[in-house]
Amino acid sequence: MHVVGFSGGLSTPSKTLGLVEAIVEEFSLEPGFTSEIIDLAEVATAFGSVLYRTQLSSAHDRILQTIENADILVVASPVYRAAYPGLFKQVFDLIEREALEHKVVVLAANGGSGHHALIIESHLRPLFTNLGAYTVPTGVYSQSQDFSGYRLTAEPVLARISDAVAEARNLRQRLAWNNAPHAIAANATA
Repeated sequence: MHVVGFSGGLSTPSKTLGLVEAIVEEFSLEPGFTSEIIDLAEVATAFGSVLYRTQLSSAHDRILQTIENADILVVASPVYRAAYPGLFKQVFDLIEREALEHKVVVLAANGGSGHHALIIESHLRPLFTNLGAYTVPTGVYSQSQDFSGYRLTAEPVLARISDAVAEARNLRQRLAWNNAPHAIAANATA
């Protein structure tokens, strides 16, 4: 299973990146697990200067391919003015429309206070639902006080991460089982 984390923050260092790292780390208990994390702060200017994917360099197009080829995608955004940053959205505007269909996605966000926790439901879930992805029910929201430096330490948030990762694993397994030859044959005879 290949998990790709995407930190949509533009700051370095970043608590949003720390949130993504904590979620991806929870997946590491899975046998055969591989992962990589994309930090938008490192590549943002390349995505902000194009209107079409064909205008990206091959290195930046490979970043989009990495997202598209993930078995499970972990996406976290910081909250800026009650929404995700524009460059965060630009990256997903450049993703091939059908590339995220049936992809399992864990949604997360980080904000300065609990006032913005609904960003997951009001902005992130509609975006990924529109892209055809399957988002797990448990979203993970963290705030500044949940970190020690840039490492997530708050037990309630870590518990939500555990729940979200379990949901993602289960959903991924169900999708794999439903697409396996035995399930397809059973469905054809039913």
